[in-house]
Amino acid sequence: MSQWSQVQQLEIKFLEQVDQFYDDNFPMEIRHLLAQWIESQDWEAASNNEAMAMILLQNLLIQVDEQLDRVSQEKNLLLIHNLKRIRKLLQGKYHGNPMHIAVIISNCLREERRILAAASMPVQGPLEKSLQNSVVSERQRNVEHKVSAIKNSAQVFCCPASCLQKQSDKNSALIKQEMLALQAMLNTLDYKRKEVLSKIGRVIHEIDVLMSNMLTEELLDWKRRQQIACIGGPLHGGLDQLQNCFTLLAESLFQVRRQLEKLDELLTRLTYDGDPIPVQRPQLLEKVNFLLYNLFRNSFVVERQPCMPTHPQRPMVLKTLIQFTVKLRLLIKLPELNYQIRVKCNVLHSNRRFVLCGTHVKAMNMDESANGSLSVEFRHLVSLTGPHMVTEELHSISFETQVCLYGLTINLETSSLPVVMISNVSQLPNAWASIIWYNLSTNDPQNLSFFNNPPAATLSQLLEVLSWQFSSYVGRGLNSEQLNMLAEKLMVSYNDYQLSWAKFCKEHLPGKSFTFWVWLEAILDLIKKHILPLWIDGYVMGFVSKEKERILLKDKTPGTFLLRFSESNLGGITFTWVDQLENGEVTFHSVEPYNKGRLAALPFADILRDYKVIMADNVPENPLKYLYPDIPKDKAFGKHYSCQPNEVSKPSDGGVKGYVPSVFIPVSKILNDSTDPHSPSDLLPMSPSVYAVLREHLSPTVIETALSSPYSTD
Repeated sequence: MSQWSQVQQLEIKFLEQVDQFYDDNFPMEIRHLLAQWIESQDWEAASNNEAMAMILLQNLLIQVDEQLDRVSQEKNLLLIHNLKRIRKLLQGKYHGNPMHIAVIISNCLREERRILAAASMPVQGPLEKSLQNSVVSERQRNVEHKVSAIKNSAQVFCCPASCLQKQSDKNSALIKQEMLALQAMLNTLDYKRKEVLSKIGRVIHEIDVLMSNMLTEELLDWKRRQQIACIGGPLHGGLDQLQNCFTLLAESLFQVRRQLEKLDELLTRLTYDGDPIPVQRPQLLEKVNFLLYNLFRNSFVVERQPCMPTHPQRPMVLKTLIQFTVKLRLLIKLPELNYQIRVKCNVLHSNRRFVLCGTHVKAMNMDESANGSLSVEFRHLVSLTGPHMVTEELHSISFETQVCLYGLTINLETSSLPVVMISNVSQLPNAWASIIWYNLSTNDPQNLSFFNNPPAATLSQLLEVLSWQFSSYVGRGLNSEQLNMLAEKLMVSYNDYQLSWAKFCKEHLPGKSFTFWVWLEAILDLIKKHILPLWIDGYVMGFVSKEKERILLKDKTPGTFLLRFSESNLGGITFTWVDQLENGEVTFHSVEPYNKGRLAALPFADILRDYKVIMADNVPENPLKYLYPDIPKDKAFGKHYSCQPNEVSKPSDGGVKGYVPSVFIPVSKILNDSTDPHSPSDLLPMSPSVYAVLREHLSPTVIETALSSPYSTD
């Protein structure tokens, strides 16, 4: 399906956004009629190649002519009229500047892709909404249109400047012939010099305004989107778009600089009292150099933040003696700079000394990126420092280089987002919590003293970020019910309550020996290593309180169960099922939580399949029938079983001679005549034959003691 076909299927609110960027510069009729052909051309490459842009413009006009022939046969008078008007408009508007239409069409296609991506994303939270709004989109389009217009204006000066030189030569010859004619020529020359200087001044002013306002805001927005993406948020883009704007502005400024140099050459041929060139040219040149300095300074960015390849979903947490990578990019893409810029990397912090091992000086080039951007990637950096690293101590990795171009030397420096150094992998969870809190709470890229007095965060924003942790790390985010349970866990309601850093990561949960974040991180680790397929399928309700699970199960068919994470055991998962006594009373049974140690020995899907309960009459049976709300157990988990029961090998199938193969089965014992409330029993896996032998030689009390768990009940 073509991109345009996908656009037409969007909801009305997205179609309204599409409608905003189609006008007479690129009419929507052409986009609709030539959708397949337009999408098959490389407009982005043509926007920087005049010859290619001219060919595409001519082909576009040919395509319009073919459409005209077609509609003429159909006698569609209105469409014939519109196509003739559009063809005339395209021919007149872009014949002298084919790159302009290439820029416009490239931008329109990019905007369509952005809107399609936004439409396919789930419901946005407050953070994501703040990053994607119509104001930003409108500013992006304005920046691109203004940059393109400025580039065209800068090129216009070439002709007047050269004419001035010819005029000066002619004036020199006329001086000897006629004073009156000379005076007239001098007046004309003075007028033209002032006119050119005025035009140059206006272009410089337009570039200054564009850089100071819209382009700076666009760059800051991109950096904020990068922060959010680093902590699991939506993927960010727009750097190629920014590079196009930065590059065009740099080319425009260098073009203006060359024109000012040509004006200086005219002074050696002819000058006069009141000549505006020696008065205005130095000021204009100084302004151009200042703008070039600022443009280059802002164009030096960290494209990919520091990250250990061993933990790609935990960027900005770096362990000593472990390699990490980081990628830099210069948004001004000029061939003259290829391999000419050498970047040096350093780690900075006022209280601690770091030493970087590995190649920490490299040249930027256009070969390391798929799109040919001017970039450099440090792949083998290692940090060395002493022990006792603090997970709330922020550090900065800085990069410096120098650009020498057309007689202009500019020193550049940029820094990564704050990183946390750890000396032991056990510090990783708390270090990642620090990274989350920093990038959630501030858009300041270099506040290394942030944790001296960390600000509070709104609960709604924090819950959104927590959902991102699950979507980015284990492939499925949290729904509103799960987020509400987490809000209750923090003992607040789901609103704009201000949550402190201490409550998130420092203070223990009531009655527990661990913090909220440590509890949540242990669950993420459990999902990642032991129940990932079940989580991705959406079969693990996970975050549900004991009280809520009873409300959900009480009216369900006996044998209905659900899976939830333990609130008292780190990294534990349990299941609760509903049962009905002979007198009609509804009862609930929860098994003792399984942790990673036990799940490493027996897959959780197999536990659910083979789980048995031995009632008072010693008859083992599996009480788990339906996954909440009413999904047959084998239908939900069948594809995740390691083997089917009938696939268990027989004694004659192999194995060690003289031994009977056994199957480990998790077993619980529930006494119906107990007057105490039902509580979880130990679920050590064993075969029925082993359990029978135990009952023959040991009393029930001894068995219960032997099978008791070191973990507290949940």
